Amino acid sequence: MKCPYCGKKNTSVVDSREADDQTSIRRRRSCGECGKRFTTYERIEGIDLKVIKKDGTKEDFSRDKLRRGIVKATWKRPISMSAVEELIDDVERRLRLKDASEVKSWEVGNLVINRLRKLDPLSYLLFASVYRDFESVDDFADEISKLQEIEKDNQANLQQS
Repeated sequence: MKCPYCGKKNTSVVDSREADDQTSIRRRRSCGECGKRFTTYERIEGIDLKVIKKDGTKEDFSRDKLRRGIVKATWKRPISMSAVEELIDDVERRLRLKDASEVKSWEVGNLVINRLRKLDPLSYLLFASVYRDFESVDDFADEISKLQEIEKDNQANLQQS
């Protein structure tokens, strides 16, 4: 394993444990050259999962691509990288539970949007603006109105409990 800091291959595993989601192994590593530590994850390679894009083309499901989109939406928001990783793990797990090996891009987007809405409404709006191709301020206003209605319903349900 190459060190992400110095690029040398002289690294060793210091600690291994099952990750919280129980679908991967977390390995803490140390570089013998620069002494820095870093974490890697080992996960089972599943059945190839293909995503069908809006234009009909197909591409391999990519955790990295999903991570980049979520990180952009949560940038400068109080969302930890561990929460982002949990979200990605949950989305991937749900997709792999489906019988089909191909999923539509809107299915992936909906899974992310539903989780982000609960996690952080502003991050949800930022992700939705790209995912749903917002074209105007009115699109944002409509989505904010929907969020406010959901929040009112949630508050009313809490008060009834």
